[in-house]
Amino acid sequence: MKKKILMSLVAIPLVLSAGGLKQKALDAGLKPIPADEAALMKLIDNPKNPVTEEKVELGKKLYFDPRLSKSELISCNTCHNLAIGGVDGVSAATGHKWTANPHHLNSPTVYNAVFNSRQFWDGRSPDLEDQAQGPMQAAPEMAITKEMAVERIASMPAYVEEFKKVYPDGKITFKRIADAIGAFERTLVTPSRFDDYLNGQEDALTPAEKEGLKTFIDKGCASCHNGVGLGGTMKPFPVVKPFKYANVGDFKGDKNGMVKTPLLRNVTETAPYFHNGTVWSLAEAVKIMGETQLGTTLSDKEVNSIVTFLKALDGRKPKIEYPMLPPVTDKTPKPVMN
Repeated sequence: MKKKILMSLVAIPLVLSAGGLKQKALDAGLKPIPADEAALMKLIDNPKNPVTEEKVELGKKLYFDPRLSKSELISCNTCHNLAIGGVDGVSAATGHKWTANPHHLNSPTVYNAVFNSRQFWDGRSPDLEDQAQGPMQAAPEMAITKEMAVERIASMPAYVEEFKKVYPDGKITFKRIADAIGAFERTLVTPSRFDDYLNGQEDALTPAEKEGLKTFIDKGCASCHNGVGLGGTMKPFPVVKPFKYANVGDFKGDKNGMVKTPLLRNVTETAPYFHNGTVWSLAEAVKIMGETQLGTTLSDKEVNSIVTFLKALDGRKPKIEYPMLPPVTDKTPKPVMN
């Protein structure tokens, strides 16, 4: 009997510690993706561009359609490949005529991008709908004009019919093309075991992952990587020490030196890291962040502990079936390769 009482007393601090860690995470500003579908929809919806089933389906087709590029070779999925973490897996985004981004900027993931407070590395777009307009028109990316994009889509009867389903007047505009793409992107959320844990499933994380979460918070990582996306807000970079690979590319952030904090969800799939894609090892990226942003030298044990936690952010991705796209007609503008 005495032994049983002793074992019970030993177990109590462990239970309290586990519950305390969840509260510690919430107090640090970490938030779960809601398990409730209605709560999630409220979180990802845009009142100015309501997410509907028909709009998302149209947006999915447009997201995968390479005919929204000048050459008809590049789609949104080229740089934000949904099969490989929502990125392209190269250091600098590469687009029209095999042109690398002139600032050597890396393609951020589209998964969970709805949780960014701003879009693009310099935060110049307020939402996904506005962001979607940029790459289509950018010369080093998809390089199409607004007029050609509309003409291409409007030349295909199946698209015309789909726009009528989504918009009562059936009018096809460049903004509506981008809005539909944005609506689709809003659905690309990936709840993980980390969310299950914060939503009340105590055994969703292993003891090692919980220890890593504690290290992540105690070392200050959550001061920037917080919220639902564990990132996505504008922060100064670097803060304490110079970034060791800053000489690659000429990006300096916005006019105030602020840079969008990368989302950490599915971070194991989004290498290479940093705005200029210069680091391929997640452990090295964690170590650099400790030095550059927090002014601390993380031990190998601390780095490995944080990486162990980060692996728990690998999420359950929505099942995306590659769409069959409408055929072109004689009126569809031809590809332009120069």
